[in-house]
Amino acid sequence: MIAVVIGAAAGLILTLLGTPLFIRFLVKRGYGQFIRDDGPTTHHVKRGTPTMGGAVIIMAVIIAYAATHAVLLLTGDAASGPSASGLLLLLLMAGMGLVGFFDDAAKITKKQSLGLSPWAKITGQGAVGILFAVLALQFSNAQDITPASTAVSFVRETALDFAVFGTIIGGILFVIWANIINTAATNAVNLTDGLDGLASAATAMVTAAYVIISIWQYNQSCGRARAVDAVCYSVRDPMDMATLAAIITGALIGFLWWNTSPAKIFMGDTGSLALGGALAGFAILTHTQLLFVILCGLFVIITASVIIQVGYFKVTGGKRVFLMAPLQHHFELKGWAEVTVVVRFWIIGALAVGMGLAVFYGEWVLAQ
Repeated sequence: MIAVVIGAAAGLILTLLGTPLFIRFLVKRGYGQFIRDDGPTTHHVKRGTPTMGGAVIIMAVIIAYAATHAVLLLTGDAASGPSASGLLLLLLMAGMGLVGFFDDAAKITKKQSLGLSPWAKITGQGAVGILFAVLALQFSNAQDITPASTAVSFVRETALDFAVFGTIIGGILFVIWANIINTAATNAVNLTDGLDGLASAATAMVTAAYVIISIWQYNQSCGRARAVDAVCYSVRDPMDMATLAAIITGALIGFLWWNTSPAKIFMGDTGSLALGGALAGFAILTHTQLLFVILCGLFVIITASVIIQVGYFKVTGGKRVFLMAPLQHHFELKGWAEVTVVVRFWIIGALAVGMGLAVFYGEWVLAQ
């Protein structure tokens, strides 16, 4: 548990103090955000605001993770070294962040709001996602548990297991499934990142939920004295997952200090893709893939608004359901102040997280 506290504090301090330094660096070089001309006119004042703030979040998480384990090792906790699950999640987060960095860099170089081509972005995300998925089925521990499982999971693994098709076919199906989750999560956070503080706080709520979920999984791990055998969890490295979730939550809160309205810096695609990758990693590595849909209810709603808008536009030959998609911009054009939209969407995000945690705990209670 001490690792969770140390990690959260380290993540918070690093972004709280590191973000203004990065802002000065970006301002000095003129690396600012370009705003869509077809978006709300109130956003035009944001043109030139430093972007790529996600780089601070990624570096803070990596440094805090290393520092937390260093402190634990120095205090004599030899079993508290980095875990396979923790390193894999960092790989996915940093890899997706790197794709986002190239996208942000392209926008700055071209001096427009469009960065990498869709195919270049998809290729980069796919390469990182495939590498993560393949490695996640390796590195079994003494209990023969790998970081990820070929079984589809809700609050725990279900009877639906890709392994029934054989090792090779099952592995391929899992890689495809994992990439669907990765792609959905990264794009969802990217679509949500349109208003000051919206995506960073909404993501922090979900990662905070994963602190609770992972600690519960640790306490109820199969084989532990306090675990109830009938409903124990077979998850590798749950306490390290809790530590990483706490680090990311702390880092996002520190970043939110500078990202809240009026934002001094945007996370950019560097941040949104990295955070989407991290969320997907938690869903896969904690075996809560379908519960993830409930926890990320706000992201699901916003993504659905884009799908509905595009689909309806094509079917009707140019008609729209919303004034603008994603959904947050619809309400801006309806006359809501940006801060009002953000706070109300935070409330929706918090309700979704609360519902997800209730489902997670309720399953454990009812299954005994």
